[in-house]
Amino acid sequence: MTVAGRSSSGLRVGFKRHLRVDVVPDEAVYVLSEQGTTVLHGAGVRDLVPLLDGSRTLDGVLADAPPHLPPVEVCELIGELARADLVGYRDPAVDPAVEAYWELAGVGGPGALASVRATPVEVVALGNADGSAVREECRAAGLQLAGSARSAAFSVVVCEDYLDPALAELDRARRAARQPWLLARSGGPEVWVGPVFGVPDGPCWRCLQHRLRGHRSSQAAVQQALGLAGPVPLPPASLAAVRMLALHTTVLEALKWVAGMRYPGQRAVCRLDTRTLASRHHEVPRRPQCPGCGDPGLVGRGLSRPVVPVSRPKADGGGNDRAMTPAAALERYRHLVDPITGVVAEVRPVPGAPSGSRRYVSGRNLALAGRSLAAVRGGLRSHSGGKGVTAQEAEMSALGEAVERYCGTRQGDEAVVRDTLTSLGSQALHPNECQLYADWQFAERGRWNAAHDALQAVPAPFDTRALTDWTPVWSLTAGAHRLLPTRMLYFDPDAGADPDAHGPGLTADSNGNAAGTSLEDAVVQGFLEVVERDAVALWWYNRPRRPAVDLDAFDEPWLAEARAGYARLGRELWVLDLTADLGIPVMAAVSRRTGPAERISFGFGAHTDPRRALRRAVTEMCQLLPPGEAAGDGNGPCAPTGNAALDAWWRHATVRNQPFLVPDAGQSALGPSAYDHRPRGDLREDIEDFESLVRARGMELLVLDQTRPDVGLPVVKVIVPGMRHFWARLAPGRLFDVPVELGWLDRRTRRADLNPVPLFV
Repeated sequence: MTVAGRSSSGLRVGFKRHLRVDVVPDEAVYVLSEQGTTVLHGAGVRDLVPLLDGSRTLDGVLADAPPHLPPVEVCELIGELARADLVGYRDPAVDPAVEAYWELAGVGGPGALASVRATPVEVVALGNADGSAVREECRAAGLQLAGSARSAAFSVVVCEDYLDPALAELDRARRAARQPWLLARSGGPEVWVGPVFGVPDGPCWRCLQHRLRGHRSSQAAVQQALGLAGPVPLPPASLAAVRMLALHTTVLEALKWVAGMRYPGQRAVCRLDTRTLASRHHEVPRRPQCPGCGDPGLVGRGLSRPVVPVSRPKADGGGNDRAMTPAAALERYRHLVDPITGVVAEVRPVPGAPSGSRRYVSGRNLALAGRSLAAVRGGLRSHSGGKGVTAQEAEMSALGEAVERYCGTRQGDEAVVRDTLTSLGSQALHPNECQLYADWQFAERGRWNAAHDALQAVPAPFDTRALTDWTPVWSLTAGAHRLLPTRMLYFDPDAGADPDAHGPGLTADSNGNAAGTSLEDAVVQGFLEVVERDAVALWWYNRPRRPAVDLDAFDEPWLAEARAGYARLGRELWVLDLTADLGIPVMAAVSRRTGPAERISFGFGAHTDPRRALRRAVTEMCQLLPPGEAAGDGNGPCAPTGNAALDAWWRHATVRNQPFLVPDAGQSALGPSAYDHRPRGDLREDIEDFESLVRARGMELLVLDQTRPDVGLPVVKVIVPGMRHFWARLAPGRLFDVPVELGWLDRRTRRADLNPVPLFV
């Protein structure tokens, strides 16, 4: 407030309505409020307090001030109190409690009420939402209802579901008119209010829609089967008191906005569970690539640029040879986890992992989008997950896997060239150069697919003359773009259960998909996964006996704890060396029960450092243990998982009928010194070495940058045509040649002698 001179606006001045003021004689003035207590000292203040009861104008206060307080001193004291936000002008026509509320809200009583009176508000009700009740409550709160949408300055939109398709056009029209609007839900056991859309640089409804649809992807099959344009309606679940609470909360948020109150929660969905009274704000992030409020060409243009690794020093302090430690990565990216507006719905620990290992899960596995629910429900891969020696390692691993699958899911803004393989020429790669199905698998696909689950399905042969969507991938070895079918590179949530949907011979898998705290980190991790799965395929399908890894020679505290933990579960633990022709250490950790039901489990790991390869293999094994093993009830019957191949393996596999799982006693066990490991301090150096390894074998190292602008965590897909997935891709080539070249086998494995059990993880 201004106190210069002896004039005033004629409004009454006094301590703010939300304050209680008490004078304690010969001590101090105490000012109390919901926000705490302020103590004022000085005789001048004590003498001025009775005059600041709101009954006088500023001139009246000056006139009634005691003689020993000259006007200049009175003005200075009132100015100090005003700057401390303790005194101000009062409107005698306003309810003191109302004025006190706005003061506590930080918008000032008279100004807030003036805004409320001057702002026309429109109420829009969608579906069966009760708009008349909202309008009545708005009037009762003092809001001014607009005569039409054109005359409104603010809108309150109530709906039954935040994914109501009618919100798309409403959002477009409000953005075109630059009109802010509040979204709220009218029913259900949870009250949903907010955010306010239409704020400069804020998100739009389509930003929120994208995240909400992702969390409801499990309903897509039902929605499609019923032919619904909007979400699947659920039975009503509400009480009159809940509906009233939702109504009052909605109008309160509208009133605060119109009064001029601004706070971060207005960019969030406020969610109140009326069953527990637990509440949470879910911030709605703006998606830079949003087709509604952003640049929809952002992702496509990014894919057209080269992938250029730069120098990236590795982190110290348990970073697992990566660009950032798990703790630092979690601090930066944990905001991506949110059940309403996050990329990942949840990341939570799974109890009962064996000592020395930690396990986390992180929501539904988007890599299975479009596959038959019957084929994948309850299986090992039904959720994304992570593992590690420490909780932070496992949590970040789980978060990274969920993000990589989110980024690897087709969202419609990818760079696409629609043409035929025949027309595109040498720039395009035939899909089977990467998928590597044998001719006999194509010829016998009907019988094969009937006998195997969806993960092992063989598609129809690719039609080189069919119009197909192609996406550019960058060749690090050639320094040029190549083209691969888009549906080989991105999981397609609309593919359905038919492997031939949206184009014959096209199916995506997660091999080489990786997230990292830098692009270089992601490329390294993606390549290591390709190497791991290739080496595992050579071993699994050919079944050579491999040497043991000498666990005693690896003096690792975590490993000692893990071995003791598995022993307490009545399990043996050993590790096989699977390192193939690239020379990058690859290991398989294997465990079995010592009782009659062996329930063999395993885990795989690859890394340039053999210690880290070992760490990854052993910690991954905790993800593949039968249910209940770590809880100590491993002697009972094993509950079905929904994965028929896995259930059969746990019931029937033993080291006697699967002897390739046991170390070859004729070969010496390998310790750390058996591996040619040269530590490097920069991730780009690792990538350059990988390029050389691939080029020397006449292959090509391809990278697709799948990082999404709304995520920030780098994600790539690494592809090396010719290297094998560990699923049953049985074309001639490395799978049969490399084991012979390495001396694992004396001759190429005949088709009839291949492992009849496709790897099921």
